[in-house]
Amino acid sequence: QVELVEESEGGSVQAGGSLRLTCGFAGVTNTLACMAWFRQVAGSEREGVASIEHRGEVTTYGDSVKGRFTISQDNAKNDLYLQMNSLKPEDTGTYYCAARYTGPCDALRPAEWSYWGQGTQVTVSS
Repeated sequence: QVELVEESEGGSVQAGGSLRLTCGFAGVTNTLACMAWFRQVAGSEREGVASIEHRGEVTTYGDSVKGRFTISQDNAKNDLYLQMNSLKPEDTGTYYCAARYTGPCDALRPAEWSYWGQGTQVTVSS
């Protein structure tokens, strides 16, 4: 199985600013199919932000982040990234990286993802 460790501490930023999240993964990684980022606000359901094929470059984004966020990976380093630009207060939440061994990778439904990082807080102030 894979282990996910969110290495960046998230952080606080003003609206319009940028942050980059990093998630390291270890263990059984050569058969991973998909990697993703989700976010959650207390009292709300976890929301899919973006996904990427682990052995390809096909990406999927949630409607609320298209054009502002970019998911990428460095498989040589076993790192997953989320570059977040033009941040808005509604982007505030706890961000989680996730992984799965089967597709489809564009299925950003939390129940279909088996492995999760511990979460990191992102706060965007207006």
